[in-house]
Amino acid sequence: MTVGSRLPAARSFARKRLRVGLRRSRNSIGPALRIVFCAVAAYAVAERLLGHHGPIFAATSALIALGFAKGPRVRKVLEVAAGCTLGIAVGDLLLHVLGAGLWQAAVVMFVSVLLARFLDSGSIFTTQLALQSLLVVLLPAPAGGPFTRSLDAVVGGSFALLVTVLVPGDPRTEPRTKMQQLLAELTAVLRSCSTALSRSDATAAWHALVRARGSQSLIDDVRSSFTSAREVARIAPAYRRHHEEVVDLHRAADSIDLAMRNSRVFSRRLTSVINHAAMSDEAIDSLATLLQETADAVEVLASGLSDPDEGARERRLRNARNEFADVATRLHPQSMGVRGLEGEGLVLVFRPLVVDLLEATGVSHDEAADYLPRL
Repeated sequence: MTVGSRLPAARSFARKRLRVGLRRSRNSIGPALRIVFCAVAAYAVAERLLGHHGPIFAATSALIALGFAKGPRVRKVLEVAAGCTLGIAVGDLLLHVLGAGLWQAAVVMFVSVLLARFLDSGSIFTTQLALQSLLVVLLPAPAGGPFTRSLDAVVGGSFALLVTVLVPGDPRTEPRTKMQQLLAELTAVLRSCSTALSRSDATAAWHALVRARGSQSLIDDVRSSFTSAREVARIAPAYRRHHEEVVDLHRAADSIDLAMRNSRVFSRRLTSVINHAAMSDEAIDSLATLLQETADAVEVLASGLSDPDEGARERRLRNARNEFADVATRLHPQSMGVRGLEGEGLVLVFRPLVVDLLEATGVSHDEAADYLPRL
C-alpha cells in the first residue's frame, strides 16, 4: 500500500477518533463537574474550617471515592471512601508505632492488604486501603498531628457520599439507553429471521442466531445499570418520585431479557426448519409477515420505554401492546397454514417470545398468555 493510499484511511481514522472523543467529553461534563466540586470543596473545608495545612488527602479521597461514572453507586462510593479512610488511619497508626522508612512502608502495605482482604472481597477496597496507607508512611507527617490525614480522608469521603446522594444524575437515563440498544438488537434479529425465512436462507438464520447470542453483553449492561438506578431512586431526594418508574423499567427489562433469550431458541429452530424445507409457501409468507410486524412493534416499545413524557410513554406502550396482541392472536399453526411437526414447533417456540414482549408493555403474564389462541 502506497503512502498516498494510506492518507485517506488515516484522515478517516482521525476524524472518527475526533468525533468519538468530542462525544465522550461532552457526555462527561456532568461527572467532571461533580468530581471538581467534590474535591475542591473537601479541600477547602479541611483547610479553612479544620485548619489543616495542605489537606491533599481530603481532595484525593473525595476524588477516588466519587470516581468517574455517569451513575455512581452509593455502595461503591461507601466502599472506596471507607477504604481510603481506613488505609490512611492504618498508615497513621503504624507510622506512630514503627516510624518512617522503607521497611516500615513494606510492613504497612502488607498489613493493609491483609486487613482489606479480611474486611471485604472487593479489589477496589483492597487497592485503595493499601495505596492510602503507603502514601501516609512515605509522605512527610503533617504539622497537625499523626491522625490529621485520617480526618481529611473522612471529610473527603463524606463529600463524595453527599454529592452522590444529592446530585446523582437522572437514574432513568442509563437504563433507558441500554434497553434501547438491546431492543434495537432484538429488532434486527427478528428482521433477519423474517428475511431468512422468506428467502429460505439457512445461513442468514444462523447469522441471526449468532447476533442474538452476541447480545449477552448488552443484557449484562442493562442489569448493571439498574443496580445504580434503583439505589439512586431510593436514596436521592430529587429522584424518589421516579422510584416506581425505575421499578417498572426494571420489570420491562426482565421481560425483554427473556424475549431475547427466546429469540435465540427461535432462530436456532428456524435454521433447522429451513434446512429441511419443512414449511409451505403460504406458511412461510404468513410467519415472515408476523416476524416483521413483531419487529415493528418492538421499535414502538423501544420508543415508549425511552420517552421521558409520562403521557406519551403510556400511549406508545399501549400501541405496542395492541400490536403485540394482534400478532399473538394469530399464532396458531392451522390459521397460519403451517403443517408438519417442524413447522408447528417453530410457531410454538415463537409464542413465548411474544408473551414476553407483551409483559414488557406492562401486562401480567396471565393477561399476555390469554391473547394466544388455544391449541
